[in-house]
Amino acid sequence: MSELALHLGWACLGVSLLGAVYALVCGLLVRRHLAGAHEGPSAFPPLTLLKPLHGDEPGLYGNLQSFCLQDYPGPIQIVFGVQDFADPAIAVVRALQRRHPNLAIDLVIDAAEHGHNRKVSNLINMSRAVRHEVLVLSDSDIWVEPDYLRRVVAALSRPGVGFVSCLYTGADTASLPSILSAMGISYQFLPNVALGLAAGMARPCFGSTIALRRSVLAEIGGFEAFADRLADDYDLGQAVWSRGYRGAVPAFAVVHVCREPTFRELFAHEVRWARTIRAIDPGGFFGCGFTHALPWALAGWALTGFRFYGLAVVAVAVSARWMLAHEVDGATGRPAGSGLLLPLRDLLSFGVFVAAFFANSVRWSGRRFTVAADGALTSTEELSDAAHPVPAGSLLRRLRRRGGLALPGQARDQVLLVPDLAGPARGHGGEQPADRRPAP
Repeated sequence: MSELALHLGWACLGVSLLGAVYALVCGLLVRRHLAGAHEGPSAFPPLTLLKPLHGDEPGLYGNLQSFCLQDYPGPIQIVFGVQDFADPAIAVVRALQRRHPNLAIDLVIDAAEHGHNRKVSNLINMSRAVRHEVLVLSDSDIWVEPDYLRRVVAALSRPGVGFVSCLYTGADTASLPSILSAMGISYQFLPNVALGLAAGMARPCFGSTIALRRSVLAEIGGFEAFADRLADDYDLGQAVWSRGYRGAVPAFAVVHVCREPTFRELFAHEVRWARTIRAIDPGGFFGCGFTHALPWALAGWALTGFRFYGLAVVAVAVSARWMLAHEVDGATGRPAGSGLLLPLRDLLSFGVFVAAFFANSVRWSGRRFTVAADGALTSTEELSDAAHPVPAGSLLRRLRRRGGLALPGQARDQVLLVPDLAGPARGHGGEQPADRRPAP
């Protein structure tokens, strides 16, 4: 055993012990944040929910249904948006329209692209259908409790608040990759954010929820200002802060339903997340390296010759991570995965952390992008991927540019679909009440 290896081993063990202490502190902070007082709004302004969609992902109907079952006395409009007339998410929206005939549910189908970020392009297209001043955006993989809107509106009504965002925990869709994904959210991401909030170092703005007023959105340039941004959610929040407002993170967490079917997709997805965080805060991302207590303990144990004291540090690291998971599960009421999988999850997290330093491009919705130092996206390759098909509108435009196809007006122009015109949707709740709204 060389002296250099021994010194490196001791350094790794020291970093591991710091990571173990960090885990214990973060577990307590998650519990403290989520145990905060729950306040109700004094008024219930009309609001519009914006839900950009892409494909019929696992759990989509249940996720969207949770937004249709809100215990909110004020008027609610829900605008769903897709970018392809063949998108299977349309059938899910149709089923919801049938099941909730008295709820204002609009569907926008528009293939127009306004930048490299397809989700933002979708939101720009959807914004033409918005009826109300208060906007609540959330991703399609989010599930919420019935009092969600009450809590979000209560937070938005506080003086000086420009936007509201929500913490989130992970829930799996039965596959092992999705279980590991849920554990990564609940036991790695959530604790890090809780510490950042407690220390006043974080100004989070997540796709799980962004609630703001249309007037504030107009002040920061609308959705168009973020059409080429990788971290569009975060950048939107920072833009609101820059206008003199502040963000609020209420004392509850929504649920992110993890849907990765394979380890390849899980790793690619998490590297994109990590690359986004690295683009936002390079120094903070580098500092997060010491939070990976178990990998550092294993490295230190090996470098010090597999001595007993190294093994003891491994045991401390595993115990600290188990205790953190116990605290998070108790605070959220939703265990994300078995403690037996936690060591595997921790090793995977460290692998993602290392890979993010070498990833100069990201794969997103069937395309590969390079990411500039400031987080701007540049498309480098359009990929063929059954899980993320190229929108029909995009394909049609490419063919038209090559002189191979003339586009019909319907494929070029925005189409706003309110009533159901396509007959019963299948596979999403069975027989539904007939849609009683007239055709346009």
